[in-house]
Amino acid sequence: MPVLTRLIPSPVVVDIRPGALDDLASVLSDQRISHSGKLAVAVSNGSGAKLRERIAPALPGATWYEVGGGTLDDAIRLAGAIKAGHYDAVVGLGGGKIIDCAKFAAARVGLPLVAVPTNLAHDGLCSPVATLDNDAGRGSYGVPNPIAVVIDLHVIRDAPARFVRSGIGDAVSNISAIADWELANRVNGEKIDGLAAAMARQAGEAVLRHPGGIGDNDFLQVLAEALVLSGIAMSVSGDSRPSSGACHEINHAFDLLFPKRAASHGEQCGLGAAFAMYLRGAHEESAYMAEVLHRHGLPVLPEEIGFTVDEFVQVVEFAPQTRPGRYTILEHLDLKTNQIKDIYSDYAKAISS
Repeated sequence: MPVLTRLIPSPVVVDIRPGALDDLASVLSDQRISHSGKLAVAVSNGSGAKLRERIAPALPGATWYEVGGGTLDDAIRLAGAIKAGHYDAVVGLGGGKIIDCAKFAAARVGLPLVAVPTNLAHDGLCSPVATLDNDAGRGSYGVPNPIAVVIDLHVIRDAPARFVRSGIGDAVSNISAIADWELANRVNGEKIDGLAAAMARQAGEAVLRHPGGIGDNDFLQVLAEALVLSGIAMSVSGDSRPSSGACHEINHAFDLLFPKRAASHGEQCGLGAAFAMYLRGAHEESAYMAEVLHRHGLPVLPEEIGFTVDEFVQVVEFAPQTRPGRYTILEHLDLKTNQIKDIYSDYAKAISS
């Protein structure tokens, strides 16, 4: 009888701890990553640039490229710049936009990517997706997983707290996303990848149940690990299903309908997840999720991020159009405007009581 296994696309190195950046050079000298020391390092002009002075002496064979923003054009320019350099690998050092640009550029020129995030704003730091602004708004592009992820918790603590809060919302929303995946399985027979679902669910639960706060290294360790696991779960399943359901549809609707007023990705996903849990009748779970999100300083009502109830109703009604073909509690209930208003009123009362 044959023994069957599957190879999971995942980083060969995951280093998450205080001071991890000090050992970046030794990680990059791994023969699986770089044999010559020739590296292309993409940095922002913000957090990444500040760290350049600190680590550049340890990377004498590196060429540094400053990336202006998080657009498709930025990523294509970066790919063009590094194409002729005969590098071993690309290093993305900075926030999510820089990591996504570096991911896309590395994939375009066929090089491995080492992700060195300076904040924990979302699970894109280790996902097989690069999210970039383009002429049509924003697009998601399939890319290989990073070959290594290095997260220095000292650096994370120095970043604005709003980035950590955003990562919390994104991680916790996994719980709602998995519930949507299970719904799609029951109603439409959509296949669930059990390993991907387990990884994403446990990542979300670990953050949701942790008693610590954003100033604790123990909590930041769990959050960083959860975001890495979420990214790997997407690679295992082959799409974003383990971490993206009604919560992310609501997030995308905020971005599309109110692009100049939208809050952070994680704030919108966390709010969307708490509301989606209420929609599916999991009222106790919704209330607990809202309580935890509030404890960490995240919004659970649209008014807390500057939107009226009517605008939120508009967002929820539009949300299914953002992911055609994806089945979530929103598609299942197919709610009309007045129904959304009534349910939202009940939700607001329930989480406030």
